[in-house]
Amino acid sequence: MGIDPKQLRELVIRPTLQRLELWSQAAEELVLGTAIQESGLRYLQQLGGGPARGLWQMEKPTHDDIWQNFLHGRAKLGLSILGPYVKPDHARLGWDLAYACAMCRVHYLRCPTALPNAGDLDAQAAYWKRWYNTPLGKGTAEKYVSNWHQTTGKA
Repeated sequence: MGIDPKQLRELVIRPTLQRLELWSQAAEELVLGTAIQESGLRYLQQLGGGPARGLWQMEKPTHDDIWQNFLHGRAKLGLSILGPYVKPDHARLGWDLAYACAMCRVHYLRCPTALPNAGDLDAQAAYWKRWYNTPLGKGTAEKYVSNWHQTTGKA
């Protein structure tokens, strides 16, 4: 049993994305779908002791690259993500749901193509595979769609 997807969406994802002024229905769905696919809404550390952290299973090199090469020149957004903390910390992804959610959204923000439309689960799955899991990752768009249906109970 994991976190209820409706509660994660309403209590973490939506308010976090709204606070960052990065909310859209499409972004909310993609961030939820990413958490479902990456952790099953259960795991805060990669199974087997791997380096990925948080519901969105972000690895330290990705986390650090976002800060060094994307957020470095975007002070307002960076400060909004950090909140009361003074520096980025990969370990925070495991215990701070809002921080991990924000980092997932910013990961997608730096992608060169627009987010897929809200409600287009197949396009969201393909987008996740291309930009988050990458072509070299083990995940598949088909599994993303299957996990979404299984977790949310929505067709």
